[in-house]
Amino acid sequence: MKSTIVKIWILAFLLVLGAGAVSAQNQFPSQIFHKGNIYGTDGQVYSGLVKYDLVNNLVQLQNETITTFTASNVSYFEIFDEVFGGLRKFYSLPYALNGDYETPIFFEVLTEGENVALLCREYIATDSRNMGAMNTMGMNPFWGPPTMIGYRLAFNYYFFKNGSIDRYSLKKKDLFDMLTGHDEEISLFMRKNRLEHDKRGDLLRITAYYNELNKN
Repeated sequence: MKSTIVKIWILAFLLVLGAGAVSAQNQFPSQIFHKGNIYGTDGQVYSGLVKYDLVNNLVQLQNETITTFTASNVSYFEIFDEVFGGLRKFYSLPYALNGDYETPIFFEVLTEGENVALLCREYIATDSRNMGAMNTMGMNPFWGPPTMIGYRLAFNYYFFKNGSIDRYSLKKKDLFDMLTGHDEEISLFMRKNRLEHDKRGDLLRITAYYNELNKN
């Protein structure tokens, strides 16, 4: 009798755990809490479960209670993203998102070197063309509740160079305008590795290669 009860309890626990995993996979990374750290402008480090909101440039910390930080009082935060896998870092940097007035907003740093850093800001876009399509991260998409319109994770990309943040238009010509001085090497590197000029993972590799070229 006792053994049966234990088995039922274990089964129930696994079902709940499995339901939690399914729930997480049906949400975008910005919709769930991740293990992480928040580094305040006051030098304090806050650890716990972290959830970010790039639309409003907020980040929340969950411990016993939930504390909300703005990009103005955070230097950067980092999360371990169990959905996509890996450590992700977001820095607060001044940028004129709307108009000419610069305010601190969050950028994810994809790769950085002595010459240039590749940044991005994600957003959730509607996609009615192909609900089963792969998203721009090259990973499995994470959908919300089933509707007639699908959702995908999309990105705006930026290059940080010479103290300035410039948005990348996703046009190949503009990529070479951003990464100047090694057009032939970069073109060969892209052809050899079959890299595209508008894909997240490919842009990361291209920028990292450009930084390596500038070390020589």
